[in-house]
Amino acid sequence: METALAKMSQQRQVVFLTMLLLLWVSGSEAIKYSMPEETEIGYLVANLAQDLGIRVGELAAREARVHHRGNKDLLQLDAETGNLFLKEKLDREGLCGATEPCVLHFQIILKNPVQFFQTELQLTDINDHSPEFPDTEMLLTIPESAQPGTVFPLKAAQDPDMGSNAIQNYTVSPNLHFHVVTLSRSDGRKYPELVLDRALDREEQPELTLILTALDGGAPRRSGMTTVHIEIMDINDNAPQFVQSLYEVQVPENFPLDALLVTVSARDLDAGIYGNIAYSLFQGDGDSQPFVIDEITGEIRLSKKLDFEVTPYYNVEIAATDGGGLSGKCTVAVQVLDVNDNAPELTVSTLSSPIPENSPETVVAVFGVFDPDSGDNGRMVCSIQNELPFLLKSTFENYYTLATERPLDRESIAEYNITITVSDMGTPRLTTQHTIKVQVSDINDNAPAFTQTSYTLFVHENNSPALHIGTISATDSDSGSNAHITYSLLPPQDPQLALSSLISINADNGQLFALRALDYEALQAFEFHVGATDGGSPALSSQTLVRVVVLDDNDNAPFVLYPLQNASAPYTELLPRAAEPGYLVTKVVAVDRDSGQNAWLSFQLLKATEPGLFSVWAHNGEVRTTRLLSERDAPKHRLLLLVKDNGEPLRSASVTMHVLVVDGFSQPYLPLPEVALDPTREEDNLTLYLVISLASVSSLFLLSVLLFMGARLCRRAREASLGGYSVPEGHFPGHLVDVSGAGTLSQSYQYEVCLSGDSGITDFKFLKPSNPNSLIPDNYMLNS
Repeated sequence: METALAKMSQQRQVVFLTMLLLLWVSGSEAIKYSMPEETEIGYLVANLAQDLGIRVGELAAREARVHHRGNKDLLQLDAETGNLFLKEKLDREGLCGATEPCVLHFQIILKNPVQFFQTELQLTDINDHSPEFPDTEMLLTIPESAQPGTVFPLKAAQDPDMGSNAIQNYTVSPNLHFHVVTLSRSDGRKYPELVLDRALDREEQPELTLILTALDGGAPRRSGMTTVHIEIMDINDNAPQFVQSLYEVQVPENFPLDALLVTVSARDLDAGIYGNIAYSLFQGDGDSQPFVIDEITGEIRLSKKLDFEVTPYYNVEIAATDGGGLSGKCTVAVQVLDVNDNAPELTVSTLSSPIPENSPETVVAVFGVFDPDSGDNGRMVCSIQNELPFLLKSTFENYYTLATERPLDRESIAEYNITITVSDMGTPRLTTQHTIKVQVSDINDNAPAFTQTSYTLFVHENNSPALHIGTISATDSDSGSNAHITYSLLPPQDPQLALSSLISINADNGQLFALRALDYEALQAFEFHVGATDGGSPALSSQTLVRVVVLDDNDNAPFVLYPLQNASAPYTELLPRAAEPGYLVTKVVAVDRDSGQNAWLSFQLLKATEPGLFSVWAHNGEVRTTRLLSERDAPKHRLLLLVKDNGEPLRSASVTMHVLVVDGFSQPYLPLPEVALDPTREEDNLTLYLVISLASVSSLFLLSVLLFMGARLCRRAREASLGGYSVPEGHFPGHLVDVSGAGTLSQSYQYEVCLSGDSGITDFKFLKPSNPNSLIPDNYMLNS
């Protein structure tokens, strides 16, 4: 796995270097400007808009900026006019030192799209420094035996100016013995040598004082002076000579302090005091040297830390002086070798955060990297974490852009911590890391999602108005206004459903309320859709199905269909006196508009004129005789029956009916046993009986027709006012009856009364159902 990661890293490096090379080739034509150093602040350097060929307004629109290494604000760009002004005085010697020409590199960075331009500003030198000698006085000891033409080296003056503004020649005050010669080093710097023109005579003049003047070539010319004291000594005709005139040393910049750098050696052919040699640092390139020399042994050691990035090369002049004052010199050339002691530097120029999600190839940041080391120690490789959806693109001169590689998704990751790692190619490698926090802003790309695909809510009928019956909830993975959800009721698919009068919804939290009391017998269930809309632009929405199921309460008492209880006269059934035990006298038919166990009916005989003569079957309401009738039984009986449901609370209805005991249907009633009949009036009574029988038969026929018509009208009225009922599943308890079709009857029956005059016996028989709906309305059914 490490091998794979290394290969991937190498591939990225190759891509970055290739892109850097291409961009360098395309942008290698730099815009060059030139100006003298120490120019006043506010100096108009150039008009960038004109030089770049860009409209003036485009510079401001694209947020043009000038960037210099180290983020030093040396120049200021007026984006509105395109003028480039000097922000501070520029000192060529401070910025470039001895480097010539002095060129400052700037980058012009434009955004949207990102574009780079290279700008070079060359600072030309002005003569703002005078030559200075390292010492105000020089001391020379010259033997009187010195021959004309003898050369005596003098310490050179220092002038940080360059070119013609640097030191051009040296002069000495007029005298009879010496003149000065101006010579040039290999690097072009001038140094003086004093030449003896005339032999010296210590007895005539033991010492001389000369004024040495260094002149530069500026306009006006500047100069510096020092005093040269010459002491004339006795003859010392051999000066020390170094074994080598040039010592070349290479030393790494991390060379330890006080370590031996090199040992120089000189010899003098003289003897005695004139042959004793003392070593010293004679002349160097700077005011102070990081070296010390042992004057006895000639060992040169390091006294200060070296820094390749500050000074990569030293020329150290070593003087060897004998006891007679004669001296020789050599040069020690010290080359400082670079070591990888500087970690890469990273400077972020532009950072865009937050960035909108779903925006591909968006530039997040522009940054530059720099390593002051040289060679492989200064070559750098940039990288970020592999798992991030971002890509580094190299531009030119170690500038990179960080851009999105693919569209981002805020709902997955809302914030990225991107660590930019910059490593050099030195040994050991040095690494710098910089973490950029990039936030992803939300766009409305997610519709609200309900927590359930559909909702089923249960509410009992006869509820109180404004009752909270449930809550519909949806979530939105967006943020802010994009995640603010508003709930609403959608128009129902059934145009006959007045949803606005039944249900209301809280638009903020999705709470549903029943606006009025619901009636199970009128409406058992209804469906509608709820919409959820977010606050984004454009708004996104979704919907879900809500089903409201109305639960039945026991709010309806049983209703007796047969016998009718609204007649003006009590209903009377005929019972033959010869009826056997178990004879079916009548059947009570009742229904209950409720459902389930609230509509399970049972029957009970509460009161009878003759206890023990009649019984009612609890599960079907059939009234039967329990024994044979006797002569002592009353001819007329009054029965009070109770019909009750199985709900909570229990509801009931009472049924009152009369039973008339007859010997035959031609004789509507029997005389009371305690009343004695008059034999003389027997014929009149018989006539009366016949009239009564005829009236009874006529009344019964008329009553049957009225009952049939009333049942039909009642059926139609209830079909219009009541909803359909369904039959409860399962078996009923033994004392209960399943009401299906018509009350407690398992089927609808048609009663037929036949009167036979000859037999005088009433035939009350059940016929097979000819029309199941002739008596009981179809919609009198119960729902489970």
